[in-house]
Amino acid sequence: MSLIWPLPALLTWALAWAVYLLLMGGLGLGSLVAFGLALLVSAALAWTGRTPWRRVFMVAGFPLSLWASGAALGWPAWAWLLPLLALLVLYPLNTWRDAPLFPTPSLALQGLAEAVSLPAGGRVADAGCGLGAGLIELHRVYPQAHLVGLEWSWPLTLLCRLRCRFAQVRRADIWAEDWSAFDMVYLFQRPESMARAMDKAAREWPAGRWLVSLEFEATGYRPTARLEAVDGKPVWLYQTPFHPA
Repeated sequence: MSLIWPLPALLTWALAWAVYLLLMGGLGLGSLVAFGLALLVSAALAWTGRTPWRRVFMVAGFPLSLWASGAALGWPAWAWLLPLLALLVLYPLNTWRDAPLFPTPSLALQGLAEAVSLPAGGRVADAGCGLGAGLIELHRVYPQAHLVGLEWSWPLTLLCRLRCRFAQVRRADIWAEDWSAFDMVYLFQRPESMARAMDKAAREWPAGRWLVSLEFEATGYRPTARLEAVDGKPVWLYQTPFHPA
């Protein structure tokens, strides 16, 4: 069974540190050799990451934390709790099953309005809107739509409201939210989220509604359409009722 992200990254960093400290203290190897071998451990484990960005984080965490520990030798012990607390405020534990903060690239949704015609005032939700990059792109392609941003993190919700005054942005659990009010839900989540999203949409929607996913395909379902305005960032479109692949 795959671990919930970011647990694979945390375990990779912890194991790299354990190898580094063991080689340095227990076996008396030089710091450069110990660092190199610990970095190899990180790189080997990083290949289990399901996306390129996850693999980058898994490799980079150990050397960055090693550098930070040397740069912050004069800090009091409690100071190390501050970045952890900041992370928990920005990215609460109950959102770990959802995507981290990756913005929708500019023009990634180009062509969506031609593929899916929505009435003026149609309701579109960005589920997990973060800082609003997805809402900006949705506003670009559907300027007359009623856009709603759903975000669990309080800091991100407030910042997104300031950035996206054309949309209604509110703090909400995207999985507890009733999707039946929306004609379309846009997601830039993670591969593990797609089965849950498809199941929720299938339960709550009548025929003719749209689930739009950037980059990640809903495995086991036949997409209604596929767009790719930005290389490497396909947009998968699914209209209810969903059909198995």
